[in-house]
Amino acid sequence: MSERDTSARGKPSEPPYAKYAFANPYNLSLLVGAGSAALLTGHWWVGLCAVAAEAVWMLFAPDSRLLQKKWFDPIWEGEQQEARKARQAAKFNALPDAEKERALRLRDQQKRIEKMAQDNASFSVDLLSSDIAKLEDLVDDFLDMAQVASRYEAYLKDMNLVEIEKDITRYSNQVDKLPVGDERRKVAQKNLEVLLSRKDRYLELRRNLQTARGQMDLMENTFRLLSDEIVGMQNPSELGARLDELREGVAAVRETSRETERYMQGTTR
Repeated sequence: MSERDTSARGKPSEPPYAKYAFANPYNLSLLVGAGSAALLTGHWWVGLCAVAAEAVWMLFAPDSRLLQKKWFDPIWEGEQQEARKARQAAKFNALPDAEKERALRLRDQQKRIEKMAQDNASFSVDLLSSDIAKLEDLVDDFLDMAQVASRYEAYLKDMNLVEIEKDITRYSNQVDKLPVGDERRKVAQKNLEVLLSRKDRYLELRRNLQTARGQMDLMENTFRLLSDEIVGMQNPSELGARLDELREGVAAVRETSRETERYMQGTTR
């Protein structure tokens, strides 16, 4: 899904055509000019005409297909691109240095793929535009994966599995040795349950980290492969299919990590 179609990932958005029709330099200048002329000359009919013309403009301009295509949509596209760059910069700056280097290398590969795709005569302009948007989406995905992986690694460092397993063994021994009905046994059993849950969370988090890292590796390797193959591609759909497959993989990783993300947020409050 391209930035043209969403304001935030997964949430559809539409350009604010009424805003563009009203709050633009040309329209505002005419309104101010008409208002000033009416005030200075005392000819209030000038202001009334301006208000009437503005009402007609706002009634028809926002829904004009021609104005949308030639004027409003380019403004919207520019705003979306600037917003995307700002989000990407924020994600990039929050990454550790090693992840920043990987992201920069992926960006270099993206630029190389785009350049070579433009040089491939088999690719039409419309198709190339669509695939370039997918490449940009994948760069966003890579930054998201890098953020997730970095958070997982930081969280795992704070969870000492060796100590957790030692405590599991200690409380297991207490549960085995203490008689049924002993209050100490009940407390030991509760501690054991909590520790086993923590261990399960640790192992789940480590699996998710490995999956996220594996998906990042796959994205890097696929970008390198595409940069090797794209010049010789005869069927333009090959590029789009590869990119779609990558995005499906990212979506699967994101889905499996949601529960872990909620757990991490809950434990850090």
